[in-house]
Amino acid sequence: MHTFILRRGKEESLKRFHPWVFSGAIDHSDGTPEEGELVRVVSHKGEFLGYGHCQIGSIAVRMLTFRDEPVDRKFWQRRLSEAFRLRRALHLTGRTDNDIYRLVHGEGDRLPGLVIDVYGRTAVLQAHSVGMHVCREALADALIEASEGLIDNVYYKSETTLPYKADLHQENGFLRGNDEGNIATENGLRFHIDWLRGQKTGFFVDQRENRALLEHYAQGRCVLNMFCYTGGFSVYAMRGGAQLVHSVDSSAKAIELTRANAELNFPGDSRHEAYAADAFKFLEEAGSNYDLIVLDPPAFAKHRDALRNALKGYTRLNAMAFRKIKPGGILFTFSCSQAVNKDQFRLAVFTAAAQSGRHVRILHQLHQPADHPINIYHPEGEYLKGLVLEVE
Repeated sequence: MHTFILRRGKEESLKRFHPWVFSGAIDHSDGTPEEGELVRVVSHKGEFLGYGHCQIGSIAVRMLTFRDEPVDRKFWQRRLSEAFRLRRALHLTGRTDNDIYRLVHGEGDRLPGLVIDVYGRTAVLQAHSVGMHVCREALADALIEASEGLIDNVYYKSETTLPYKADLHQENGFLRGNDEGNIATENGLRFHIDWLRGQKTGFFVDQRENRALLEHYAQGRCVLNMFCYTGGFSVYAMRGGAQLVHSVDSSAKAIELTRANAELNFPGDSRHEAYAADAFKFLEEAGSNYDLIVLDPPAFAKHRDALRNALKGYTRLNAMAFRKIKPGGILFTFSCSQAVNKDQFRLAVFTAAAQSGRHVRILHQLHQPADHPINIYHPEGEYLKGLVLEVE
């Protein structure tokens, strides 16, 4: 095992349990570890700080433990058992009306570079680091064991999330089991989950509680769900008694799944229509017929270099919605851009409201649910921001 020796003073963040070692903090190493290799990290004085996965880039090590302990099968099983314990405490497991939840949320579950979402008896494992990719087989075994009978199948979906420079040529596929079914249940509603070709792990698990809140506001309203993906907000709005629901996404595949999910839950219901269209163009051409609008776009800023343009995008999008929404309407607006903090997003929405000249009140401030926990030592893990606004 290779050792990384830090520069003087750079050990302080690790002593505060921050799980990243940046490349600029490293003085030297005792060799040249391969990307994904488990490495030992010590201070400039040789004081042990922990073990982590080495990677190429500005983040040089993702720390797995700050203790001098083996990172082996038992280690993975312990961490995954801890993750299951939390989801049980959140009452997300063992329910007949809900079998969709996030089991592992990277640094929030002390497993940086790893995401695991559960759909029924299938877990979709996604690696965001080469280190987790290297450990995928051991993780699959530990996952089955830690689940205590809850998980039969493990699907690996990392083609688009692994660092492209690693040149791994990874293909998606089942590591354990094989599940031909793709329907799972969230709060009593059923959804087709496209873990084979869909975005993320096949579904946006992080909006579960916000979808339930929207259902509360939907009664009798005309709903427009922008960037609908597979129609989660749309289906909840229909159950909430919406008068009509229009779903919009630029992806024809997403619209196909949205229609399938609406039909799965409300067969033959004429209240729902779906459109494959550019969101900005659709909003520009839409009439002022909607009194509940959902704006849940993909990340406008995947890194800080794109922050300025992202904030302009959020301002423009929300300004269009403010101009279109009926008086007394409700706007659910979100940002999932990690590079955009809560204050920046709120300022962008404030600017949009001012541009529109509408009177706007904040009813709710939204965030990611508890199965997407934020490590208190890693505030960067807070990524989902949302506002529910009433527009006069």
